[in-house]
Amino acid sequence: MGLFDQIVSAVGNSNQAGSAGQIGAIVNTIQQLSNNTGADPSTLQSVLSLVGGQVRSSLQQQRAVNGEAQAQAIVNQYSGTEPSPQAVDTLFSSNQQQQLIQQIAQMTGLNLGSIQQMLPILVPLVLNLLQSGTQTQNPQGGANPVLNAFLDADRDGDVDVADAMQMASRYLSR
Repeated sequence: MGLFDQIVSAVGNSNQAGSAGQIGAIVNTIQQLSNNTGADPSTLQSVLSLVGGQVRSSLQQQRAVNGEAQAQAIVNQYSGTEPSPQAVDTLFSSNQQQQLIQQIAQMTGLNLGSIQQMLPILVPLVLNLLQSGTQTQNPQGGANPVLNAFLDADRDGDVDVADAMQMASRYLSR
């Protein structure tokens, strides 16, 4: 099952934290960010893809070094719809942040300052999306199928958080 399918499944499963309201809040925050920065939706989708890829790499490393529970703990602690510089600092070294900002600027043409302001908003949103699969009865210890799909446990390479958020937005619009 792909990432989007896992998210939809979590929204429909009372044993998981996902809800239509949670996904709607993520989508609304992205729309507000687009309006506030003047970035068109396709540019913001590119930014989100790059940020999601880096979050994925960082969480994969956390999981490999410290175990699955540590990756889940980061998701639980830093997910949300409010800006969190701490989430960015937890997942990325300052050098990684600068590389990501440069990569986004080169790909999208956005200025460095705008990108730097977006990161503390986008990183918690990605983590919030991943939190949708958290087990409600055992948030720290239970398996999170959304996080596992995001980290691509089956290694098929088919993971893109921006695509999943775009599909979630369409799903909610029905």
